[in-house]
Amino acid sequence: MSRPRQPRLTRQLIVENATALIDAEGLPAFSTRRLAAELGVRGPSLYNHFATKDEILDAVADTVTGAVDTSGFASRDWVVALRDWAWSYRRALTAHPNIVPYLAQGPGRRPAALTMADAVYGGLVRAGWPPARATHIGAALRYFVAGSALGSFARGFVEDPELYAAHYPHLRDAHRLAEHQQSVDEGAFALGLDALLHGLTAEYARSVGTVESARPKG
Repeated sequence: MSRPRQPRLTRQLIVENATALIDAEGLPAFSTRRLAAELGVRGPSLYNHFATKDEILDAVADTVTGAVDTSGFASRDWVVALRDWAWSYRRALTAHPNIVPYLAQGPGRRPAALTMADAVYGGLVRAGWPPARATHIGAALRYFVAGSALGSFARGFVEDPELYAAHYPHLRDAHRLAEHQQSVDEGAFALGLDALLHGLTAEYARSVGTVESARPKG
């Protein structure tokens, strides 16, 4: 009986399997040898499509970033656009939290990451933000979103009521946080995002108003 044929090796197949491996086993465990074994090929076969392990990681990271919606910056109010982008960005990262530390290093040469940065920065500058402030806002939101996606706050507390009752009386209900992970984690993100946007709205009224009034008339 003939052995079943392996699917033809493609960049997409490599990236899909690399993403699944990183999701399942974490970034430190990822290697080209492990990926080749998962694909049922020899390691050197991967190098017909990617020159290095980092190129594979770049492709995985860019695929994750490519799922983020930045369309609001082309047509919507900057506050609404930032809010929609932040939530879309968080959904993309929380679906693949193990790649977040790699993504947090910056866009490098990754096309989807640079396209996202260009859309955010361009939308903010068009809204009237000074270029330096637009840079700060994009960075601040990226720090906030990436940090929220690294892990669950709620699941960081063990489900051991005796631990808290004996030593940490103010945390006597902390053992129940994991039961409410989604509401706790998303509620915290929503609160932080609201606070950021509220502060930025106030800053916009002050600094952009000054910028506008300083422009020559006529």
